[in-house]
Amino acid sequence: MASMPTLNRSTLRVGDALVRMHRNRWAPTHRGRSLHMTYLGDAYRLTAIDRRAYDLFRQPDSDDPGAVIRVRQSGIGSGRKVTVRATGRVLPGDVSLAAVFSGVDRSVLTRRGAVRAGLSRIFGFWAESQA
Repeated sequence: MASMPTLNRSTLRVGDALVRMHRNRWAPTHRGRSLHMTYLGDAYRLTAIDRRAYDLFRQPDSDDPGAVIRVRQSGIGSGRKVTVRATGRVLPGDVSLAAVFSGVDRSVLTRRGAVRAGLSRIFGFWAESQA
C-alpha cells in the first residue's frame, strides 16, 4: 500500500510561487488545527471536516469577499471520486490548492488523527531508543 504525502515539514509551490504554510498541532479545535496558507498575497485556511472531507477558505479582504471550496472524497480503489463545491468568487488558484490537498494525508488536522500521530511519534521514538 502506498502512503500519501504528509503535511509534516512539507513545502508547496504552485507554478513559480511558494505557498507559505503553518499550523498549530496542539490546538484543541478544528479551526485551531487548520492549515493556514498564504499564496499570492491571499490568506487561506484548510480545515478538515472529517477524514474524507475538508473546506478551503480564502479569507475576505477589502477588494474581494473571499471564497469557500468544500471537497468530499468518496469510494474506494479505482472507484474513488472527488466532489468539489465552491461558493463566492473563486479564483483558479483556489481550485488548484483545493485539488492538491485531495492527494495529501490530512488526518493530522482532525482530533483523532492528531492523537494517532502523537502516539505514533511517541512509540516510534521509544522503539528507536530500544534499538
